[in-house]
Amino acid sequence: PRYRPDWASLDARPLPAWFDRAKVGVFVHWGVFSVPAWGSEWFWWHWQGLHDAACERFVRRRFPPGTTYAEFAPLFTAHDFQPRQWAQLFQRAGARYVVLTTKHHEGFTNWGSPVSWNWNSVDTGPHRDLVGELGEALRESNLHYGLYHSLMEWFNPLYLADKQSDFKTQNFVLKKTMPELYDLVLKYKPDLIWSDGDWEAPDSYWNSTSFLAWLYNDSPVKDTVVVNDRWGRGCSCRHGGFYNCADKYRPGTLPEHKWEMCSSLDRLSWGYRSNMSLAEVMDEMSMIEELVQTVSLGGNYLLNVGPTKEGVIVPIFQERLLALGRWLDTNGEAIYESQPWRVQMENTTDTVWYTSKGPLVFAIFLLWPRDSVLCLSSPIPSPGTQVTLLGFAGTLKWQNQPGKGMLITLPYMLPSPLPPQSGWAVKLEGVK
Repeated sequence: PRYRPDWASLDARPLPAWFDRAKVGVFVHWGVFSVPAWGSEWFWWHWQGLHDAACERFVRRRFPPGTTYAEFAPLFTAHDFQPRQWAQLFQRAGARYVVLTTKHHEGFTNWGSPVSWNWNSVDTGPHRDLVGELGEALRESNLHYGLYHSLMEWFNPLYLADKQSDFKTQNFVLKKTMPELYDLVLKYKPDLIWSDGDWEAPDSYWNSTSFLAWLYNDSPVKDTVVVNDRWGRGCSCRHGGFYNCADKYRPGTLPEHKWEMCSSLDRLSWGYRSNMSLAEVMDEMSMIEELVQTVSLGGNYLLNVGPTKEGVIVPIFQERLLALGRWLDTNGEAIYESQPWRVQMENTTDTVWYTSKGPLVFAIFLLWPRDSVLCLSSPIPSPGTQVTLLGFAGTLKWQNQPGKGMLITLPYMLPSPLPPQSGWAVKLEGVK
């Protein structure tokens, strides 16, 4: 059946299965905002939209008088960008898909967009097709490729004129936004489109439904492409493919609809900041905790890094991504391709979370119990129940817990002044 350009029809499209199975992705925020590398990727808006005093002072101190934002573009060099190295890193991080910013709200495109003359990565700055190069490297590594794209541009005169008309005119959409979206799909055949920048205008202004109908009916990726929910004011958490709802969204209970939690290793920004401190970077435990809670509640986890203007993913981000990958090497069986179980977390504690795969149930515990006895009240064991700890050979002893549930005797851990790594998973066979 063909999809009609209305939400009732578009929302009925089944989500391509690869997305739910993937569970883990890496988000990359990279653009001209990586040049000032200060505050956040919203630097231009804070500086010239809000005239923030700290931003103005920053530019006065570091750049010649009269500097404009456009003059940052040639300094966005990507000299050290090695797409294959990025792809290998993301693969080792356990990611199954990667989402790159093709264009943020600043309007600079990371490919040679024909409708972004001289404000793109081929005409200026790197003089490279960053979207294309990364895509090629990711596909060699068998990773799904997603493209983030901002519908709006803060200072584009066409957009500002449409806004002035209360979005009764659509010059910006017809001459800029839509040509770019069609170009991205036809040129790069993405597996995912991560739309953003939609909140000021309704989806009727953006022509979102006719674009999505084309995407699902006639585009080269019609059967595989996945989209999020940011297609116009009021669409978030209501329309589209999977739901993001809001940045760093955390539902308290199991949502009915497939969703994704996007989070950033730098807690204060999505783009790279040169003055970032270690205390502002997510530690391994918080990362694992977010991943486990998200997947138990049926979500995907999209973890963001901001590369430098030269195209370097700084060592602390690499270290965190590799730690995530090591954890997934051991515990991935409880994460990838899993489904939420009938219970998502132990109601007595928020440190034990459940996932399932067919008859198998996984209990992921974030803190190692003091006496090395894990107490689970939700699973109902049977005489044939078998328990194993992922990454540990052999089965574990368990007994019925008085009342209900089970007590599992974990392997002995050597005492250490440091808390051990965070997060372990026991696999339960033959429980209800």
